[in-house]
Amino acid sequence: MFSGRRLIWQSGWVSELLRFPSAVRRDPDVDAWFSRPDHELRRFAQPWFEQMRGSGVDVRELLNDGHPTACVGDAAFGYVNAFSAHVNVGFYHGTALDDPAGLLEGTGKRMRHVKLRWAQPVNAAALSELIAAAYRDIRLRLRSEGTL
Repeated sequence: MFSGRRLIWQSGWVSELLRFPSAVRRDPDVDAWFSRPDHELRRFAQPWFEQMRGSGVDVRELLNDGHPTACVGDAAFGYVNAFSAHVNVGFYHGTALDDPAGLLEGTGKRMRHVKLRWAQPVNAAALSELIAAAYRDIRLRLRSEGTL
């Protein structure tokens, strides 16, 4: 699942984890993002972010690139974003997640997302399991680095 290897970048070692030292337990900017008027798709994404928030007492959050991002400590594991016609529920290490329902999309080296659209059914159980798996995955990665 995860090799725990590190990358060499310039003159030092760099973790493969995306880190956000400014992540906090509950960021008021995240709540403001969900409550903006005329953004119904943001509210459509909110239950999925709430599940990320509730994954563990070590979950922190922030707005990154203008959308809510969930971290364990400062290491990102998931995000939500709303577009004009859909919502993405994304995972920073999505390629490492088992996805028997085939929900994950994307072609990046690590990241994957689930695309949700109004009036289309959501496989809530499978998406909930992906969120739980992403949380477990980031904790394993942090443990292998010795930072958890």
